Amino acid sequence: MKAKHIFSFLTVLVILGISTVAFAQPSDAGAFNAAEVHARGLASNFGLIALGAGLSIGLAALGGGIGQGRAAGSALDGIARNPGAKGQIFTPMILGLALIESLVIYALLISLLLVLKL
Repeated sequence: MKAKHIFSFLTVLVILGISTVAFAQPSDAGAFNAAEVHARGLASNFGLIALGAGLSIGLAALGGGIGQGRAAGSALDGIARNPGAKGQIFTPMILGLALIESLVIYALLISLLLVLKL
């Protein structure tokens, strides 16, 4: 058990040692005016912003697809058990699917705004 604590302590020390290097600022950071620093920051973060936009639309599509599949599956189960309730199940299902799809479209718009801002 003691070796486990020593290993955890050493891991924390290594992480703290690496973080000082990771968060260090370049020596010429104060040589630019505010507009140049902002433009330089956007240019250096372009890949990260594009990666974030791609991941967000991918996760939104994944979540929307899962939600729509579960909603349609549940509605079909309900209709299969009680075919007479088709009219009462179908309309709320379509409304729910439209609302789920609107969330995916919002994610697409936010991703486009992030990418086109650059």
